Amino acid sequence: MLDTFFIKSLKHPLRVTALVIDKLGVKANWITLLGFFVGMLVLPALYFGNTTLALTCIVINRVMDGLDGAVARVQGPTDLGGYLDITLDFIFYSAVIFGFALMDSQENALAASFLIFSFMGTGSSFLAFAIMAEKRKIERLEYGRKSLYFLGGLAEGAETILFLVLICLFPSYFVVMAYVFGVICWITTATRIYAGYRTLV
Repeated sequence: MLDTFFIKSLKHPLRVTALVIDKLGVKANWITLLGFFVGMLVLPALYFGNTTLALTCIVINRVMDGLDGAVARVQGPTDLGGYLDITLDFIFYSAVIFGFALMDSQENALAASFLIFSFMGTGSSFLAFAIMAEKRKIERLEYGRKSLYFLGGLAEGAETILFLVLICLFPSYFVVMAYVFGVICWITTATRIYAGYRTLV
């Protein structure tokens, strides 16, 4: 829902930074892998209850995720880069939620399981349609109604990052926020499946 706004706002500063990084000889995939490594440090951080360190790792991971794409556009995107980017993103998102289950399994485990279950819905509906869209050479999905387009983008990258930040800032509310965001994910999944059906039938 908010991705379009942030992409437009960050496009210029990311490109300027990417040009500098490219001149230093740093490859986009190196940034992807380093960002993933830093991001996965949320697991030990959350296990020991250090949400401040976890939040720092999340922010660094997301900044590097934006940078690797910008650098890739300067150097020329590759299939490997795209594959690594999306695969490691999904692992990272789930790792943060798993980390909260590790931090307090008795209180958080069920809500964390529900949210990871919800992530499977949003992730699979997105990736499965992407495969079919590539097969049919569909470059833009026309939902037919603005409201459906809005719901289809209810839980995208920006909203997920905001959620991860909030659960680190207010860890005592993790269960409530996890269930709420999980429901939002399922609304997103349902609208994506419907939109995909309308497009592919």
